[in-house]
Amino acid sequence: MFIKDDQLISSSSREHVDLLLRIARRYYLDSKTQTEIAKEFGYSRASIARLLKESRERNMVHITVDHPLERLEELEQGLVERYGLHYARVGEPAIGEDPIAVVSQCAASLFVEHMRPDSLVTVSNGNAVAATVREVAPQNWEKTNVAQMIGSLSPTNPMTDSPEICMMLAQRLGGSFTKLPVPMILSSSGVAQAMRREGQIAATLALGGGADIALVGVGAVANMRSGHIFDAYVDADVVKEVVGKGAVGHICGHHIDSNGRHVHTSLCDRTISIDFERLRRIPLVIGVAWGSTKVPAIRACLLGGLISALATDKETAERLLDG
Repeated sequence: MFIKDDQLISSSSREHVDLLLRIARRYYLDSKTQTEIAKEFGYSRASIARLLKESRERNMVHITVDHPLERLEELEQGLVERYGLHYARVGEPAIGEDPIAVVSQCAASLFVEHMRPDSLVTVSNGNAVAATVREVAPQNWEKTNVAQMIGSLSPTNPMTDSPEICMMLAQRLGGSFTKLPVPMILSSSGVAQAMRREGQIAATLALGGGADIALVGVGAVANMRSGHIFDAYVDADVVKEVVGKGAVGHICGHHIDSNGRHVHTSLCDRTISIDFERLRRIPLVIGVAWGSTKVPAIRACLLGGLISALATDKETAERLLDG
């Protein structure tokens, strides 16, 4: 038998507060329906509804609708607004998980989302770019072409090299590819200058510069290292020069300072890569990078407008927004 509304305990009494708390717990924590609670407490369903409303009005109930994805979307929007990006994708790896898996999935999804069946794509080198390419869903876009934007790594370098990445992405997309058959860094500026005039090399660099989308990694200059892509190409004197000139990172073989400006070193005239200024003119440059050591380099790329979209992990995104 239900208790009539006028028989409810006075709202000013301690007993009434206890009643509100018990009913609210049964409804919000125990997932009981209002009908079930009405039967349990002997009130009408309408009385239970009013008591629940009162518990909310008296701030006894705090409802939070939340999901980790929502926080990631806030970070993404923060990056877009702070750095003027077209897009940002932020992944959150599980505890103890290497971020490469989740970040590469984010980057691949962003890449395919903004591809066209006839897009001209250009790619750099490194493990982050290679991992992204492996996550690209197979397509049947025969008119796509993937052009290599930077010369090859040293034969002793264990990182995934540009020609392999270029061919792998073309296979994923179902299109063709154009390789750059030359080392990333040559023995002298004279040799490099001559190689840039070679027909296939000049044509490939021109293709890369006119691409619709670029997929690039970001390297850090830290702990007296100039980045793994330069292994076997640089010695201690070159690294000292790079550090001494204020370089904090590199992108597509070009060293940059903390504001994303090109740092000219003795390597520049010997490097075979897409022109630094042409990189900025590519409509969508997706940078794939993460990690505390790379934050200064990533920030520099963002400030310099060298990348227009970023795929990274939650911790790196937070650091970029805190600075």
